[in-house]
Amino acid sequence: MISFVGAGPGDADLITVKGRRLIEEADIVIYAGSLVSHSHLDYCKTECYKYDSSVMTLEEIIDVMKKGDDEGKRIVRLHTGDPSIYGAIKEQMDRLDELNIKYEVIPGVSSFTASCAAIKSEFTLPGVSQTVIVTRLAGKTPVPERESLEALASHHSSMAIFLSAGNIDGVVDKLKEGYGRADVPAAVVYKATWEDQKIIMGTLEDISDKVKMVGIRNFAQILVGDFIDCNYQRSRLYDPSFSTGYREASK
Repeated sequence: MISFVGAGPGDADLITVKGRRLIEEADIVIYAGSLVSHSHLDYCKTECYKYDSSVMTLEEIIDVMKKGDDEGKRIVRLHTGDPSIYGAIKEQMDRLDELNIKYEVIPGVSSFTASCAAIKSEFTLPGVSQTVIVTRLAGKTPVPERESLEALASHHSSMAIFLSAGNIDGVVDKLKEGYGRADVPAAVVYKATWEDQKIIMGTLEDISDKVKMVGIRNFAQILVGDFIDCNYQRSRLYDPSFSTGYREASK
């Protein structure tokens, strides 16, 4: 059995109890060494074999999985954040399907939710936005034209942008075009939940200069939208004048 496990955004305590238990029981751990905190490996058994996937190809990863599975080993494929977001797990699972190898996926805390927590905000505020767009700027991996930043920003939803801080000017230009204004609040969170976490706050007018001033180019999440700094409507969930399935209105 292969267990794809979300390691969380950085802090080794932000992994699920199930994910931690699987690491402790694993005979083989294949981890994304360029992104996953090595603190997770402290919970491995002494005899556990560890492979850093940052220096491996897909074929090499699958070979390790197949050999381990043939030997009845318990295998953990440790991905950063939540493996369902930019995790490149589909191509691995398809290969495992071809080989009739069983697997499971254990979710994790994504860096975009960890970043929102870091700035103590909420993506979905009544009267402001009830939609979160998770996306990235086109790079080595292309982005469909219909999903360009300017097109997505035109919805004025809350946005979490991955893998794009290295071209912060390009991101800002496209967002300004989509939002149609430059005073939209923005935050850049570098290595959310890590000990060296940095938070840069601003607007589309000045966030680029602030980010370049501190030299952030990677390992950063870009959050954009009025949810960061705005007036909003009170939630009806706890409003005394609003009845729910669990309580009657008291006013």
